[in-house]
Amino acid sequence: MRVALSCHAVEAVRGVLATAHAFVTHPVEEKELWRTYRSAYGDEPFVRIVHEPDGIHREPEPKILAGTNFCDVGFATDPHADRVVALAALDNLMKGAAGNAVQCYNVRRGLPEATGLDFLGLHPV
Repeated sequence: MRVALSCHAVEAVRGVLATAHAFVTHPVEEKELWRTYRSAYGDEPFVRIVHEPDGIHREPEPKILAGTNFCDVGFATDPHADRVVALAALDNLMKGAAGNAVQCYNVRRGLPEATGLDFLGLHPV
């Protein structure tokens, strides 16, 4: 029997942390995941890959994203359970409808996509 458990304690009034488990049929190397994430998100102005070997903010953290239009994505490998764990965090009040409206307006008007949306956040890191 295989069990996958994700427990999250999120200390935030706003924000979303999503976790997805992908069970793999062969071992996946961390290098391969880095290549895949860079390929998928490398040109996206508001997606940041967050995956550090140590430190307080090693994976995506909703609190850090408060007031930003960023979506932080990360990953972890779990070879014991033959899975890859994908994480994503965002501020649902900014990255949600409000940030999307501004971003769409910018694209529609021929402005740089990030105009007015490059605020670094409310949470001091």
